[in-house]
Amino acid sequence: MKTALLVIDVQESFRHRPFYTERDLGPYLAAQNALIEGCQAQGVPVVRVLHAGGPKDASNPFAVESGQVRPLQGLADFQPAATFHKSRHSSLVGTGLDVWLTQQGVSRLIVSGIRTEQCCEATTRHASDLGWAVDYVTDATLTWDMQNEDGSTLAAADIKQRTATVLKDRFATICTVPQALQRLAA
Repeated sequence: MKTALLVIDVQESFRHRPFYTERDLGPYLAAQNALIEGCQAQGVPVVRVLHAGGPKDASNPFAVESGQVRPLQGLADFQPAATFHKSRHSSLVGTGLDVWLTQQGVSRLIVSGIRTEQCCEATTRHASDLGWAVDYVTDATLTWDMQNEDGSTLAAADIKQRTATVLKDRFATICTVPQALQRLAA
């Protein structure tokens, strides 16, 4: 089964958002970089997806014009098999990624990146609905605390657990980095 690793939205843009904190950044980057390195060692193509949307001016960190739509500092330097820019949550909407994956004969995706419950989850659901098998690597995703409607905090760890719970066995196989790499070797 030919597999590709998606590295979604791991970009400097997030450093310019009010919710950004580096609290979980170190462990996330260690996991993400280990996943990239392990996939490269096994000859798995690594695809970079960057979010570029909203007003096209330098004040919007998700606009190419800002200079922030570039790899996050600390992410392993890698030569992507392909790079796609998206303006929606799913990496498969309007990017051509689906066409590229089909042309490459890819039947399984490994999903990683930023944000766990947004672009990573949306891409996973969309890919599954389109027929790809998906390994969702929770420790190689990153998100931040969010505010509930009542003002209470929903912790990033709880968001990650919720995402894994709703994706498990319906849209994806939930994996750690070592499990995802072991599945490649099998």
